[in-house]
Amino acid sequence: MAMIILAAVGRWYVAVGAGRMRARKARSAAAEPLPRRTVQLALAVLIALTFSKFVYTASFSSYFSFFLIEKFRISVAEAQIYMFIFLAAVAVGTIIGGPIGDRIGRKTVILISIFGVLPLSLLIPHLPLVPTVIVSALTGLILASAFPAIIVFAQELLPSHVGTVAGLFFGLAFGMGAIGAAALGQIADARGIVYVYGLCAFLPAIGSLAVFLPNLKTR
Repeated sequence: MAMIILAAVGRWYVAVGAGRMRARKARSAAAEPLPRRTVQLALAVLIALTFSKFVYTASFSSYFSFFLIEKFRISVAEAQIYMFIFLAAVAVGTIIGGPIGDRIGRKTVILISIFGVLPLSLLIPHLPLVPTVIVSALTGLILASAFPAIIVFAQELLPSHVGTVAGLFFGLAFGMGAIGAAALGQIADARGIVYVYGLCAFLPAIGSLAVFLPNLKTR
């Protein structure tokens, strides 16, 4: 299915998208560029946000079932249903993050995502089973909505390097998630999976660096 969809996208790009990209590059070339230090600081902040988001997400995608089984003594089958609920919420958040960012601004979406998730992540290790599942799903939805905004924000910082920016952030996203999952596994073996979730609850706090992002909407 992915091959079929991408083939259709390729045909669309040849017919329509290439012209739009040339027009976008022309507008970008005519626009006043941001200072280099501002761009560098913003990219560093976006990379930090990507780190916190994907390492925290890795703690769920890799270990949420084990956390629920250890803390609440539920069955494997029941834990996997709750894992499905979380992953479905992440998928929905990723889809809606782009349109919402187009409407209210990328920086606003990023700030809402970060500061909306932090109190929820701090609650998760201390809740009963059903509230844990509900709050975890809400956390996944809100956190996932930031990634499209992060990608587009970075592309707007470097409009003539769209492909480079996309490759950089997608590579960092999956790479950091994989390394984070391995590191969290080591901690879980040493201290227990419940301890890992108490520790990871503070990861979204790194997102407070988003206040240093430039306001591109006003330029």
